[in-house]
Parts: sequence; structure tokens; C-alpha cells
Amino acid sequence: MEKSKLARMQELVEILNKAGKAYYQDAEEIMSNYEYDRLYDELLDLEKELGTTLSNSPTVNVGYEVLSELPKERHERPMLSLDKTKDVAELEAFVGEQEALMSWKMDGLTIVLTYREGALYKAVTRGNGEVGEVVTANARVFRNIPLKIPYQGELILRGEAVIGYRDFEKINQEIADADAKYKNPRNLCSGSVRQLNNEITARRNVKFYAFTLVQADGVEFHNSRKAQMEWLKSQGFQVVEYRMVTRDTVRAAVEEFAARIADNDFPSDGLVLTYDDIAYGASLGRTSKFPRDSYAFKWADEVRKTRLLEIEWSPSRTGLINPVAIFEPVELEGTTVSRASVHNISIMEDLELGAGDTIEVYKANMIIPQIARNLTRSGVKDIPSACPVCGGKTEIRQDGNARTLYCTNPDCQAKHVKSFALFVSRDALNIEGLSEATLEKFIGMGYIKEYADIFHLDRYQEEICQMEGFGEKSYQNLMDSIEKARTTTLARVIYGIGIPGIGLANAKMICREFHNDVETLLQAKEEDLSAISGVGEVLAGAFTGYFAQKDHVERFRNLLKELVIPEEEAGEAKQIFAGVNFVITGSVEHFANRSEAKELIESLGGKVTGSVTSKTNYLINNDVTSTSSKNKKANELGIPIISEETFLQMVREGGTAQAGE
Repeated sequence: MEKSKLARMQELVEILNKAGKAYYQDAEEIMSNYEYDRLYDELLDLEKELGTTLSNSPTVNVGYEVLSELPKERHERPMLSLDKTKDVAELEAFVGEQEALMSWKMDGLTIVLTYREGALYKAVTRGNGEVGEVVTANARVFRNIPLKIPYQGELILRGEAVIGYRDFEKINQEIADADAKYKNPRNLCSGSVRQLNNEITARRNVKFYAFTLVQADGVEFHNSRKAQMEWLKSQGFQVVEYRMVTRDTVRAAVEEFAARIADNDFPSDGLVLTYDDIAYGASLGRTSKFPRDSYAFKWADEVRKTRLLEIEWSPSRTGLINPVAIFEPVELEGTTVSRASVHNISIMEDLELGAGDTIEVYKANMIIPQIARNLTRSGVKDIPSACPVCGGKTEIRQDGNARTLYCTNPDCQAKHVKSFALFVSRDALNIEGLSEATLEKFIGMGYIKEYADIFHLDRYQEEICQMEGFGEKSYQNLMDSIEKARTTTLARVIYGIGIPGIGLANAKMICREFHNDVETLLQAKEEDLSAISGVGEVLAGAFTGYFAQKDHVERFRNLLKELVIPEEEAGEAKQIFAGVNFVITGSVEHFANRSEAKELIESLGGKVTGSVTSKTNYLINNDVTSTSSKNKKANELGIPIISEETFLQMVREGGTAQAGE
């Protein structure tokens, strides 16, 4: 019996160390937090029962060796983990007769800051608790960190770098070249803080919240942690939110914090209690792993039993196909949930997850639905051999520590989210409510496979209304915008389908040349197109090459069936500016914006470019005497600079203007 328990202990150490390395060092998730905590507690119980602790046990090792190209530095004082509990009674016992600070336990990346002579001198990550990485340049671009403070002595403090949920969602949408989306804000924060290029860090909206003052010689804190926190505030730091508690008020404070979790923008995986009496806390000393002046509280997860209905496979623009568990709806932390990301095949295999299984689900950090346990473990089956969006072949790849599923078809619609984003953009069909993130969801769910499908999203009304970020009102707004977009111009459609190099101006010229006749346009020869002013051989080849593909023509015709393209009145606009090139700069008074002026010029046969060159015929600038770079260039080249009034007079009279008018 003892031998089998020891074997189980060794197995747990190996499993937990592998998961810990993946999470802390590689920013990957191969096991849920719930499962990690469960196995950790099992290991702890075995160690207590057997009186044995293995040298590489995660219960005695604070962390893992850091691996990166960032400089390494040993901390002057070791950074220990905190002992933790999920039992409020243990927190009450910990406080005893003392007064303590209760604060959020933020889920980000711990940073040690050093200030000298009032300026930020150094920033080092926690690393393995003994050795961290120097990230000073990156810390300088955190959104809320003071680079200079009033205090002139050496100040050392610790805090948490975090990225909020809103920024996390926004940043995740913009990272098109990532192997996969970041799984949670902590992973994104870790990657952002440890960048070798701090320009990237600066764009990530990292914020820093101080939680411990380590050293500030010569300042009187009256033996109070609270006084230290208030002093840090006076120096310009944002400190982690806290409450003063006694044994009698601990439970009420925990309930107060818990009630606010759902509304918080920042990730938190629990609370921290620290004695206010600094000397008392220091007198308690420390264990090999934990300080005795602080205690962590992890939320007692609300767990619900349900039945797994299916695994839904959701492709992304990178080709990664993410497994999502769909289960019978349950109430968790005040909301109804029916789906949870499983992240990858490795987690599915670890849980032996199969349709029909009885599973337990919870919300990680009381926010993100996760699978806690699989009670029936029927086994992984039916991993799709074909992509659910395009039908292309799939393959399983080893990505670091995890096995993942990918679509191998380079033409998969899910990989072309940006093409659909162009189609719905302002200068194309102008459909509001279809951001890249929303398009990616709809494509991943199979709602959109070609452009025409956008006009039939009403088929999925119930599903869309239940999606995060949607509701009846936002759904109806989207439908109204789609219906409005049905009436458009052929040029906007040609631009919107994304033929390489064909902008809106080129599309208008081409459509005008072929009198907006679709059949003539589809049969156009390369030499006919290249003869059009402003098109040329390269664009002509791209145009004919696009429509040489049968599937492109089929999808184009399917799209046109959904649209209303009014016939343009014959001779409605005399091409008085044919062959004339304009540049528009400065503010406009007679148009809503410069784009509106550009549209008028193009409708009259002219072309608008962004810079003044020898091919420019007129520069439109209401301040004709300004010394702007465009005005200077126009004067150097002898190009007339005309006001908006003069331009409109040209339109009315169909004539030309004189320089300086």
C-alpha cells in the first residue's frame, strides 16, 4: 500500500511539474486550474500521510527556471509563494486577534520595482522566486507606472502587472499572426511584459498595481502595512484595492469581494490576507516555501454536474481548430452557461472527453467556464478529419506541450477573415456590427462560408442572440445594417470582393468603362482593362485572373442575387475630369469629408491620389498660401493650387482653373 502511494506521489509530481512548466514558462495551458489544484491537494495529502516529500515536488519548489533572452538577475530577497485555502474559517483563524489587509489576488505577472533618486531604476519579474528577468525598458511603458516619484531614497516594491479583460479581447482580435489566440489575460500579460521590443509592450495596455512595500529607508510607517499602502499611493502608484478586516469581519469582506468579481475588468484568482502589524508578521518567520505573515484565499468554485452533448470544433484565421464543449445548460455564479473552451486535444485526452459523458463544470476565477472533471470518461473520439468550415483535410500537430488540430487548406474561409472584413468595410458594403472578431465567430460556427451568406444570417437568429456580446437589440441592429447594404453600386461590390490591387477608384473606372454591365465585365480581356487610364497591365491581370476561377464567378453571381444595384442614369455625369489627377489636402467646407469630394471627382472621370507628383494636375487646399509640404511641392512643380470654391466653379462650368485662384 505504501509503495503504491509513493508511486502515485511520483506520478503527481511529474504531472504537476509538466503542467507548471507549460503554464509559467511556455504560457501554455495543458490542464485546467481546477484539475491542477485538485492534483496538488492530493499530492499534499500524500506527503503529509507518508511523511515524505520528493526533492522536485512543486509543494517545495517555488517556481521554474526562466528561459528567455532577457537579462537575468537574482532577487535580494526571495519571493515566496503564499499558503492558500478555500475555507473562510481558516482565514478567520489566521487573523485571530490581529487586524489584517484583505486585497485582490490579481492574476498577472509579479514585478519587483526599484527606484533610486526619485526615478525608476530597475524592474525584474518574479521568475522562479530566486532569479527573475530584467524588464526595465518594458516597465517604463506600462500605462500607469510613475517614472519619477517624490521620494529620493531607494524604494523597492512588488506588484502585479495585469491586462484587463476588455483589452485582452481587443488585443486578441488584432493578433492575426499568432499561432493561436491567447487563452487568458495572464498569458497575454506574461508575453507582453517579457517582450524584447517594448514598442509591443506599450501597445498592450499593461497596468501595474502595487501590493507590497519591501524597502523605503527613512520613512516612518508606524509599524503598519496600511500606512505603507497609503504612502505608495502618495508617491503616484496605483495599489491593489484592499479592506481592513478583523476576525469578525473577514466573512463579510470575502462576500463583498466575491459579489464584485463579475463586474471587474481585471483578472483575479482569489484574495490575499496580510497582517497590518509589520513587526508581528515578521516575528512569525517563514517556511521553506511560504511566508507566515500572509495567506491566500482561492474561490471555492461553484461546481455543477451536467451532460456533455458534443464537442464543437471552431476554426480560426491561423488554421487552428479549437475544441469547444457543448453541454446541457447549468446555472453558474448567477448566469446560465452551456459551453466551455477545452483549448486543445491534449486537455481532451487528459479528461478522456466524449459526447454523452457526465462532467462537472465551474467558472475559473468566477468568470470563464471550464470543465472541472469528467465522471464517466468515455474517451476522445470523432476528432474531425475534415475542417467544419471548408471541408479541407485536418492534421494533428504537436505545438510545444500540447497536441492541436489544424486545417491544412490555405483557402479555408476561416483563414480569410480579413477578406470578409474588407467586404463589410465602409467603402465596400458598409455593414456595421460585423467586426473581425464577430466575423471570425460566425465563420467558425459555419454561418458564413461565402459573401452571400452574410445576407442570410437571420437563419441563425436564436444562436446569435445567445452569443456573448449579442442580444435581441444588437442582432436587430445588425440585420437592419445588412438589409440597408443590399442596395449598393457595382463598383463597391467589385472593390469589396478583394481583387488584389483593385481599390475603390479603380473599381469605379472599370465599371464606368463597361457601363456597369456585369456580363461584359466578366468577359473583359486583359488588353481592354489595361487600356483604361489608371488600371494598367498588373491590375488588369489581377482582375481577369480573379474571374478566371470558376468558384470566384459562382460566388460573385450568388452575391449579386442578394443585391439591388440601381441602373445609373445615362449621361448623368459628363466626364469633365477624364485624365485629370487631383490631390486634396486640409479641411473641407462644402463636403462632409475629403472622401465625399473624392467621390465627386471620380464620378466626373478624375482621379485622386495621396501625394503631389509631376503627374498631379491640381492641388485642392482651402489655404492656398500655406507653407505645407504639399503646397511647397506643388509650387516647386508649377502645379496649380486651387481652393474648394474654385474647384466647385470648375465643376459647374466644366472648365479649368488658374493657379492661385
